[in-house]
Amino acid sequence: MKIKTWRIEEETGYKPQFTFYEDFSIADHFGASAVRSTYSSAFNEWKDDCQALTELCLALNWKIWEHYAERPDLAEVYNDLWTKADGYATTHLKGEDLRYYYEITD
Repeated sequence: MKIKTWRIEEETGYKPQFTFYEDFSIADHFGASAVRSTYSSAFNEWKDDCQALTELCLALNWKIWEHYAERPDLAEVYNDLWTKADGYATTHLKGEDLRYYYEITD
């Protein structure tokens, strides 16, 4: 199984600190339920860490774009998960944490 790597650093200058993108790349091979399970585990463990939550949202967004043309069903799953994570972030992050979230995800 070939795992796609996250090119975000070369494309944006942001250096990932977590393995969310790679974790979702593995889950992709097993379908929507594996993606949802991976999200649930990651979100529950990292939702209170601003940097991790921000990067989780980035990874979900990249996965939407990765799959929208060839696997729209999976892109829709990622979009639903991104909507949940983004909503949580914009509701629960405050002050400098919220500024960081918007700055990185912009």
